[in-house]
Formats: sequence, C-alpha cells, structure tokens
Amino acid sequence: MISIKDSHELAKAARKIALEMVVRSRASHIGSALSMIDILACLYFDKLSVNITDPLDSTRDIFILSKGHACVGLYAILGLKGFFELKELETYGANDSIFMNHISHKVKGVEFSTGSLGHGLPFAVGKALSSKIRRKTNKVFVLVGDGELDEGSNWEGLLFAVHHKLDNLTVIVDYNNLQSLTTVEETLGLEPLKDKFQSFGCAVEEIDGHDHKAINTALEKLDFIVGKPKVIIAKTVKGKGVSYMENKVKWHYSTPNEIEFMQALNEIENA
Repeated sequence: MISIKDSHELAKAARKIALEMVVRSRASHIGSALSMIDILACLYFDKLSVNITDPLDSTRDIFILSKGHACVGLYAILGLKGFFELKELETYGANDSIFMNHISHKVKGVEFSTGSLGHGLPFAVGKALSSKIRRKTNKVFVLVGDGELDEGSNWEGLLFAVHHKLDNLTVIVDYNNLQSLTTVEETLGLEPLKDKFQSFGCAVEEIDGHDHKAINTALEKLDFIVGKPKVIIAKTVKGKGVSYMENKVKWHYSTPNEIEFMQALNEIENA
C-alpha cells in the first residue's frame, strides 16, 4: 500500500495506475474511469467506513459502481487503499484474472459485479432497505453514469427508495455528458435533471465533480437530510486530467498508444 496523505494524492495515483492497466491490457473505457476518479478518491479517503482486513464487516458502508465498464478507476483506488497488492492489477484483463474488464465481486472490496447498465442503483436500493429493516446505521452509496439514466430500472428504483424513505442511500451521477457514441443531449436528453430527481422526492445537490471540497461538502450536507434518498449530480469531464482525452467520446473506447500514454502520465504527474 502506497502512503497517501489526502484525496488529491489518491486521485492522482489512481489516474496513473488506471492508465497503466488500460495500456497494458489494450483495453478501453479510460475516459469513463478518469471522469469519476475524484469522486471515488473523496469517498474512499474521507467518507466511507470500510474494513480493509474484513471487507464484509456487517457494519461497513457499501459502495456500488453501477457503471461497471469504468472498473479500472475503482480497482486502482482499492489497490491503493490496501485491499490487495497493487502488483495484482498487472493481471487486469488477462485470461482467468479476477480483475475483469467490467467490475467483478471476486475482487476484494467490490460489493457487486456490474456492467449491464441500470442494475447498480436498484441493487443499492435493496441493500439500503435491508439495512433499514435490520436497524443498521451503515450507509449505501452508488455511482451511476449519466447515459445509464436512460434505463428505466433506475427511475423505478428511485420511486421505491423515496416510498420507503431510504435516507441511508446516496446516488452520485457521473455527469460527463458523453455516452457511447455522442453527447447525452443528442442521445436522450436528461435535463432538467435536478428537477426530475427533486420531483421524485429526493434531496439533491449539484456540484463540480472534480472539486474535492465541493464533493465532501455535498456529502456532509446531505448527511443531515432525514427521510429522503440523496442524489449528487456531479458535473465531470470525460478523460479528466489528460488534455487530448478531455470531452472526447473517442476515449470511451480507444486505447492510448505509447506516445499518448507517456504524455498522459506526464500531464497527470505535473497537474
């Protein structure tokens, strides 16, 4: 485990490791991972109550990555936090590796395998309800992609969460405004997104998803809301931290070549 002094250091280290994993395995979805890493860094450094030696501790907070294609970001964070040896990440994407190209529950610290979009939030709702029934005080967090909100299962899950007053549930939307082949607006517009969540009965905060102070302030503010599920709309940039990747849908799929990889590492290190 690398010594990390704050969430900014955790995010920087995770960005570099995520890039290394994608380049080594000739994989994709690096842009999707880079857009959410600041959120993950704040959660895992400042917010989540987790037990590295006993990841299934019954008192733990639960985090679900619903946009499972961005798994290299979470794998990197978990490795840096000490859930497993970082060297294990060198097997990412290889035959028979537990570090699959979509997030896998076989990896220590991963709660749920995802990849089929629209599944993570309903699962998180179920976990939140279970905690309420058992009178547990742990919290459930789920990170979803903006394009993923095209799936009706998310909205059904939210209706259920509001009905049951699941105030132990926080949904974070990685709103980088790019999905699959083009922008969110051109695919299936979501706006006015904040109004939609509020009309369902959720408590909503809208923030810069790369501003660590804003992320932590929103999480802290929503802690005081009683009787409502919480939603954070995090405005992010696909490929954040690498100039040639930022806001480019190409990096939903493409793998950096050697020159691009070295440029990316240099930009992240010197940011």
